[in-house]
Amino acid sequence: MANVVPNEETNSFLKSLGFPALRIHSAFNHFDFVRQSRRILVIGPMGSGKTEYSSRVWRDSQVAGLKSAEVAETTRTGAADRRNVFFIRSILDAERFPDYPSDALAYRGGYERCGDRIAQIRDSFALEAVIHDHPEVGTWIVDEASFYDERIAYVVLRESERNGLIFIFPTLILNFRRAIFNATAGLLLEVATDVFPLTAYCEHPSCLRDSFYTYRYYLVDGKECPAPYFDPLIIIGGDAQKADPREPNYCTRCDEHHYLPGKEYTYLVLKPLGAQASAGNLAPLEQELSNLCRDVRKSRLYESFVERYPGEGGHDAINRRALDVPCLAEKALVYLFVEQNLITEAHVQELVNRLDLDLDYLRKRLEDNGRQPAFIAECM
Repeated sequence: MANVVPNEETNSFLKSLGFPALRIHSAFNHFDFVRQSRRILVIGPMGSGKTEYSSRVWRDSQVAGLKSAEVAETTRTGAADRRNVFFIRSILDAERFPDYPSDALAYRGGYERCGDRIAQIRDSFALEAVIHDHPEVGTWIVDEASFYDERIAYVVLRESERNGLIFIFPTLILNFRRAIFNATAGLLLEVATDVFPLTAYCEHPSCLRDSFYTYRYYLVDGKECPAPYFDPLIIIGGDAQKADPREPNYCTRCDEHHYLPGKEYTYLVLKPLGAQASAGNLAPLEQELSNLCRDVRKSRLYESFVERYPGEGGHDAINRRALDVPCLAEKALVYLFVEQNLITEAHVQELVNRLDLDLDYLRKRLEDNGRQPAFIAECM
């Protein structure tokens, strides 16, 4: 819902009809296929209706496509007609809706069948190829565009400016850390012409506030345990709830109920330990990782949590549950290796061998984040 502040003329008109002073809101309007060269970001947390917004654009296109040739003159640039809509999904997101048809534009409340107007791609080069193969398509819905390489922002900028194409991006802009998801998300914000921000209800059982954030947590012995700040950025998986304490769950939360423990520790302790390792002194990092996987109470993470979350109940107690999440050492290692580039593959191999870390977990998380060290494959 977009708020429209009524001006004096509107208020006077309403008053003449016998209405009191009102705040007027505009609901979702039918999609405008006439305006060309738009790059539309549809942003919000999980469950806010980003893909459902896209499904409404798809349904509008079916109606608009029945209009006369006169209408086509206003919706076409060259061979591309903006009433022709094509849906793009990421290969990485293929498991999200396993029970839906393969040609489904699927969202939590249902789906639309796209027929041959749907494709799964891996990167911006694949998007270029699909666009080249479908010159008649004028509107492209690229789901979860932040999952792709940074180049995609400039591919869509070029194609929209050259050929009048519209691109719609229903995507997460903020990650579970409440930061810009990645460099691709930042570039999409730069090239966007329109932004539609959506919210959802906070999914905490005792809250009905607007939520803007995606929250990641683990279930350990049936209890909600927040993901630590240094949890691997990308973890591929579906929307179904997972009881495995090594696999995360997601929901949307407001400011009060979005728990993100360990941010101070990450910057005060973990990154400096990675920097020392990068400079040739691996021992302090090895000691901390050893404590994380063998006796967390001896770790500097535990020390940080005791200082930062001293209360016996409430939010402090929930934040401290992050200490119960499995594979803390492996998570810290992935963070330093993949995101921060502070340690090398040789460092990872040395630490894995010395500390007997969980190879299966590391393999999954490194693959999710685009890294596949040869030594892990050899050990599996």
